[in-house]
Amino acid sequence: MRLRPLVLSSLTAALVAAFFFAVPLRRRGPPPPSFYSFLRLSSDPMAGRSFILWLHGLGDSGPANEPIRTFFSSPEFKLSKWSFPSAPLSSVSCNYGAVMPSWFDIYEIPVTSESPKNESDVLKAVQNVHAMIDKEVDNGVNPENIFVCGFSQGGALTLASVLLYPKTLGGGAVFSGWVPFNSSIIGRISPEAKKTPILWSHGMADRTVLFEAGQAGPPFLEQAGMSCEFKAYPNVGHSITTEELLNLQSWIKARLKSSS
Repeated sequence: MRLRPLVLSSLTAALVAAFFFAVPLRRRGPPPPSFYSFLRLSSDPMAGRSFILWLHGLGDSGPANEPIRTFFSSPEFKLSKWSFPSAPLSSVSCNYGAVMPSWFDIYEIPVTSESPKNESDVLKAVQNVHAMIDKEVDNGVNPENIFVCGFSQGGALTLASVLLYPKTLGGGAVFSGWVPFNSSIIGRISPEAKKTPILWSHGMADRTVLFEAGQAGPPFLEQAGMSCEFKAYPNVGHSITTEELLNLQSWIKARLKSSS
């Protein structure tokens, strides 16, 4: 089963293509504008044993991605805390300046390995993601039990956030994403961050973030001295499949640390 992207009928044809960055799992109303929109976080004080942060794609919302957690049925996730924040509303260049939920500005679609990078915007978004991670660490969560995951634009932000976080995290999972900055950023990656494992999944039939953009990820990470598990999915476009999510469950489960 493939998760279908949301296309709102009120949008003009020029905007429809960019909404394929998003993979909401059901139709919903306008997304909340707050970056810190959290959905059903557990009140159980032990729920901080592990923390999974999901960053959605362009034009999507956090709540629309909540069903993703239903794929994580293993007992190891009983004490996991989830967060599905929504990106702030901002003007997006590739959509002719239309205002929509966006973590950072994107200049063109499809995204290729040579697409221009908006590093200053990305770095601002990274600071917000780091603030969410720091909050969980301050609440006693082992950083190595914190996993950042994201699709498309959210996948690009996931990569940036994990690489620039000063501590080793449990992992970063990129789905149909791309490298959102140039190689000059490598000097800012700490030795601890280089130990964070990366899972990269990309559909070979992706026409929104081209497969070549995903393929550029492992060489970039290798240049930074990091390892990356790259998975290519034939006949998969700009979407997330059940197979990918079940693989993510196994990947995170294998990296969870025991509670102290």
